[in-house]
Amino acid sequence: MTRHGEDIGRWLATQRRDWDRLNEEQQARLGKLGVKKAARARKAPAKAATASRQGKGGEAFQKGLEALTQYLARESRMPGRAAVQEMPDGDIRRVGVWLANQKQRRDRLHPDQLAALAHLGADWAR
Repeated sequence: MTRHGEDIGRWLATQRRDWDRLNEEQQARLGKLGVKKAARARKAPAKAATASRQGKGGEAFQKGLEALTQYLARESRMPGRAAVQEMPDGDIRRVGVWLANQKQRRDRLHPDQLAALAHLGADWAR
């Protein structure tokens, strides 16, 4: 269901998931409507799966991290969304989009992945 172009179900799920980011008044208003904080998903199995995954997802992260490292060495600043990095093998990587995607998915990243991003200067990964 949408209201003024906003997907109400998605909005509600976001409010429940990000409950701790809401201020007290927002929490109280949602509480009066019967909305509660979302139960935390069991993260340990998901992290273990991410850590042990040798498939495309793990490789994609490593390639993105490599591109980010090279971009930072060249530019000395974090990339904007439109930033690209040409790799030594001639591959063009959209490092800005990759970094934005990692930030959006940070709750699903393995702690080692977050640490690697934080080491490169991604404040949101700390």
